[in-house]
Amino acid sequence: MNRDWVERDFYKVLGVPATATQEEIKKAYRKLAQQHHPDANPGDQSAEERFKEISEAYATLSDAEQRKEYDQVRRLAASGGFSGFGGPGGGGFAGGQQVRVEDLQDLLGGMGGLGDLFGFGSSRSRSGPARGADITTELSVGFEDAAFGVTTEVVLEGAAACSRCSGSGAEPGSTISTCPTCGGRGVVAQNQGFFSFSQPCPQCGGSGRLIEDLCTRCRGTGAENRRREVKLKVPAGVKDGQTLRVRGKGAPGSFGGPPGDLMVRVRVAPSRIFGRRDQDLTLKVPITYTEAALGTKIDVPTLNGAVKVRIPSGTPSGKTFRVRGKGITPERGKQGDLLVTVEVAVPKKVSKDEKRLLEELAAQETDEIRSHLR
Repeated sequence: MNRDWVERDFYKVLGVPATATQEEIKKAYRKLAQQHHPDANPGDQSAEERFKEISEAYATLSDAEQRKEYDQVRRLAASGGFSGFGGPGGGGFAGGQQVRVEDLQDLLGGMGGLGDLFGFGSSRSRSGPARGADITTELSVGFEDAAFGVTTEVVLEGAAACSRCSGSGAEPGSTISTCPTCGGRGVVAQNQGFFSFSQPCPQCGGSGRLIEDLCTRCRGTGAENRRREVKLKVPAGVKDGQTLRVRGKGAPGSFGGPPGDLMVRVRVAPSRIFGRRDQDLTLKVPITYTEAALGTKIDVPTLNGAVKVRIPSGTPSGKTFRVRGKGITPERGKQGDLLVTVEVAVPKKVSKDEKRLLEELAAQETDEIRSHLR
């Protein structure tokens, strides 16, 4: 936590309302980051400062826990909750009421961001190296590739670790040292009477590091906008809509922090032959009336060649037969089966001989049914 949380409206910085969803915040950040990135504005110091401001706002609001603490501080500030504290050397509330520091420690120490604001909370730094955001994209694969698994690539456009400094922000060969003023935390405490506010370290600018020479490509940000390809292993049995995580392939971190993850939502193309229920395959096969009545053996396709399925005599249309072990074999989990549903096909046209035979059969069937009714 630092004093900027009281003084600066990060929602206004990103141009979103305080009720914005995480996805809306991410979209706003990406748009502004591309617009004000130093690479897109060479030599423009104001754009570089704006880029840092946008990155700081996003780093706070993209983290659910930090955002909650930030909102608490903003609400308290808006209600005048900070106005009653005295200046340096003071320790009272408005009206002369005295307050013990120990009481404030008990009250605020368990309130996350509010405790941090006064130096009573966690010592965890809100500045310094920060993890990059996760990135979400989609990948379309064929039905058989989803069934058997495939290694492929996804193409990404946008912020990535600088190709020159690998995200460190330092010119290759240049040294990076821990800031001696803040000890790498990126913030220092400013005492105000009984209380202590955290503010960005004046020596390192909040990065927690001192870089001998800034990278000439990214100007020390550690990031650049570029096209990149990421290899991805799609496991056998992946389902349509399933999300795969590729660790360390998301947006670059700030101040040398680790990158986020890449979240890939898989879209599986439908098959011309098979349907799918979890790891089972479904298949509809037409048979003739005589095959259904007399019984037969039919060849049915699978993902690994054809197999024979026995159709017993008297099989009704719509009957489903299970062929075990001929479904999808996932990398983890139980192997699926092939579910074969037979449908009795009725010919649209028949020859004279076929018509005569069918009429004789119909008459015989009618006589059999009536005999059962007597």
